[in-house]
Amino acid sequence: MKIALVSEHASPLAELGDVDSGGQNVYVRALAIHLSMLGNEVCVYTRRTDKTAERTVHIGPRCRVHHVDAGPARHIPKDDMFPLMDDFAESLRRIWSQQPPDVIHAHFWMSGYAALLARPPEVPVVQTFHALGTVKRRHQAAADTSPTERLPTEERLVREADAIVATCTDERKELVALGASPRIIEIIPCGVESAVFHPRGPASSRSCRSRIVVTSRLVPRKGIQDAVAALRLLPTTELIIVGGPPESELAHDDEYRRLVALAGDHGVADRVMFTGGLSQAAVAAWMRSADAVIAAPWYEPFGIVPVEAMACGVPVIGSAVGGLLDTVAHGRTGFLVEPRDPQAIADRVDFLLNHPRVRARMSRAATARAALYQWPRVAHRVAALYARAVAARDDLAATS
Repeated sequence: MKIALVSEHASPLAELGDVDSGGQNVYVRALAIHLSMLGNEVCVYTRRTDKTAERTVHIGPRCRVHHVDAGPARHIPKDDMFPLMDDFAESLRRIWSQQPPDVIHAHFWMSGYAALLARPPEVPVVQTFHALGTVKRRHQAAADTSPTERLPTEERLVREADAIVATCTDERKELVALGASPRIIEIIPCGVESAVFHPRGPASSRSCRSRIVVTSRLVPRKGIQDAVAALRLLPTTELIIVGGPPESELAHDDEYRRLVALAGDHGVADRVMFTGGLSQAAVAAWMRSADAVIAAPWYEPFGIVPVEAMACGVPVIGSAVGGLLDTVAHGRTGFLVEPRDPQAIADRVDFLLNHPRVRARMSRAATARAALYQWPRVAHRVAALYARAVAARDDLAATS
């Protein structure tokens, strides 16, 4: 099968760390590679942000990234990109008129917009939102910088896409509320790279203190400040914050400076360490060194961090939101707490530190549960959805 993945702002080649680079970049790259390992021809279409970049970059056998010209070849914040999407779609239309794929899988709402404009009539479009504008608006209110076109475009996409991938049960509910037909929605979670995230690899060195780890982009909605505040109630515990720009650039990051000031205000600055953005292998090593991983976002479409931590055999204390409601088995692989509640985080950390047998039992259960999210399993399910979408489109063409 010839598969086109469209990811307008989240390139599989991007270095992680800025506010527009994160889970979607990792997801699209891993999905593309694992789909190609199943024997498919996969091309990821993403907007060119560097005029010196090659037009096509191979990231694996039968798997490549194609840079699409649309607007200036430089980084543009994703919330400012919608005016470029007609040009992006026209470039896709020209490519696909000559070499049509068998299926198009759009990632994020702007990619879906472009895919609907550019697709050949016989080619189905599968949509994954990664985040919904209605949810973002609900939680961020005036701080939401999404363009006005986002909400009506998402409403159009749930009506016109041939199939929709929801990454968790909570997202499915949101999609149905938005007007999507339940019959075209399939819940397929994000995958974890089990070759990297597993319990047996190296762990970062430990001090004499107990340790909690947060790994996240440095943005307020990820709730890192709540882990910092919880540290006031855990006097023998240190907090390692993994993520954000490279360590050499942290001082220029507004959220880093805010969190440093907050740690100072709480009197815990000597027990908070920032590593900056790291490779997946280094992230896994920090996770393995932890007594618990904290994932405390205000809201989260899926959230791969808890699954990565569980794959490393580490209990998770997570917010009871979004995908974490599916992935973290409360009381078995960790604990779920209400978002924005440092006291609840501290209480659960304290419990785990004082009950090592429970922590060990949760570690084993976490590893077993993470096996459900391994990428080969996820890629098989996505490929099966593509096959059904193609068959349905073929049946429709035969009867029209």
